[in-house]
Amino acid sequence: MKDIAVIGVGYVGLVTATCFADLGNHVIAMDVAEDKIDKLLQGIMPIYEPGLAEVVKRNVDAGRLHFTTSYTDTIKNARFVFICVGTPSGVDGEADLQYVRQAAETIARIMDHPLIIINKSTVPVGTGDWVADIIRKHQPRPIDFSVVSCPEFLREGSALQDFMNPDRTVLGSLDHEAADEVAQLHLPLRAPIVVTDLRTAEMIKYASNAFLATKISFINEIANICEALGADVKEVAAGMGLDKRIGKMFLDSGIGYGGSCFPKDVLALHHMAIEQEQQPQLLEAVMSINLSRRHQVIAKLRDLLGDDLRGKTIGLLGLAFKPNTDDMRDAPAITIAGLLVEAGATVKGYDPVAMDVARQVMPPATLCTLCKTPYEVCEGCDAVVIVTEWNEFKQLDMLRIKASMRQPIIVDGRNIYDPVMMREMGFVYRGFGRGYSGDIHLDGV
Repeated sequence: MKDIAVIGVGYVGLVTATCFADLGNHVIAMDVAEDKIDKLLQGIMPIYEPGLAEVVKRNVDAGRLHFTTSYTDTIKNARFVFICVGTPSGVDGEADLQYVRQAAETIARIMDHPLIIINKSTVPVGTGDWVADIIRKHQPRPIDFSVVSCPEFLREGSALQDFMNPDRTVLGSLDHEAADEVAQLHLPLRAPIVVTDLRTAEMIKYASNAFLATKISFINEIANICEALGADVKEVAAGMGLDKRIGKMFLDSGIGYGGSCFPKDVLALHHMAIEQEQQPQLLEAVMSINLSRRHQVIAKLRDLLGDDLRGKTIGLLGLAFKPNTDDMRDAPAITIAGLLVEAGATVKGYDPVAMDVARQVMPPATLCTLCKTPYEVCEGCDAVVIVTEWNEFKQLDMLRIKASMRQPIIVDGRNIYDPVMMREMGFVYRGFGRGYSGDIHLDGV
């Protein structure tokens, strides 16, 4: 059993603390936000993640997992300190490191024994060296410490599975002995461990997320071409994905990516490149294509309902940026609802788990009504947009929905329905890249 401290009980911190406790370690997790800690002490999760509440309770009851607002209590007996605080986007797209700085300064001032300090937050390349400098500067007296980068690769909605069954663990440090100690923590996960220097480990995280975002934007560009030529992008993606060099993951076309990772990390990598006088043309294209997907929803609605959307009622099914989470950060639904309201439309919305969060970030209730069921959303609508691919929406009584709508128009932003079946039921159906183009003109044919 190792003594582990986790600073920050947001998404990454809470999952990291809980899973290390479940592996048999003694873990204390802290946060300066008293409301978060109060909720956790009452057994209330500050985030939605399938299965997390049960695992937290199991480890709290076993005495392996504790929560506090005290830095001193957190690191008093710790050998390993994981920094898992937020790194939101700054004004110019750079990662805002104020919370990392606060954590590093506080750790430096109160540490009284050697520590291995592990950056788990997604941080710009060079942050490990910067954290080490901060700690040396703010120590009242010199105490040995090491800094290790251990970037997270957790997907919201499957974070427990991702932590316990990782594809790899990436570690970066200038101290090989410290890196080896952190590697020992991860050995029970039985996954490949990549050990490198600090900056390379930090870059692996950004490069990985940027590549996955690129796959999404690539297939969305292919979807545009499929739509123009009458091909079906889902079949194209399936055929591509069978090639082991390509793989099937992240080849689902639709509205595009959102959330707390891809948008922020691609933008931050772009910012780092610009600062080094590089020309990140591919990253710029990835971001541009992704943003355009949200506007294409409005274009499809105008094509079906007419250019003037004033007085039209549009339903949004799904508000979180992806299924199995209540995360609304950079969710496409926010942009789409805003564009609809700006165009004079009335908006209705529903999400299985994100309603409380949505009320804080969606347009005001006078402009956007949040409903209790998907059927309530669809009632009286001129069109319904599938924004998030919740399994619940795949099992809806579509004939009941059709009967309740003013006009039976579905814009399927996640391509979850079969176009032929939808049209046979009497819907006017539009997916993304599903091969329903009109006249096709090929030069030379």
